[in-house]
Amino acid sequence: MSGEHERGLNLFHHHKKEEEPQYAEDGSVLVETTEVDYTAVTQDGVTDSRTEIKEHKRHEHIGEAAALAAGAYALYEKHEAKKDPEHAHRHKLEEELAATAAVGAGGYVFHEHHEKKEAKNEAEGEKKHHFF
Repeated sequence: MSGEHERGLNLFHHHKKEEEPQYAEDGSVLVETTEVDYTAVTQDGVTDSRTEIKEHKRHEHIGEAAALAAGAYALYEKHEAKKDPEHAHRHKLEEELAATAAVGAGGYVFHEHHEKKEAKNEAEGEKKHHFF
């Protein structure tokens, strides 16, 4: 790495390339302020591929958590339907809704996983052709 900052490899420590200090004629050190741009968009308006991969990975993890939570809630409602026969119909409806949400979140996870792989292949220069 040689002291240079590579975007995405270290989240909390942003090191700039160290430069030799410049001196004025009287021997004092000249200080220049530089602005560092950490945006994910390049000058051409194209998203940085590493940032795009991270974004899809983050969305994939969020979808996994949503699918897990919805599935757990569906199981809870199934248990409540057996435990509370007076309100069993309501619990069964909520179980079905939670199960549907879990399936939808699972589909979203699958979609984001596919998008992450596609962005990764594009970053490596391998463009795959889709005919559907």
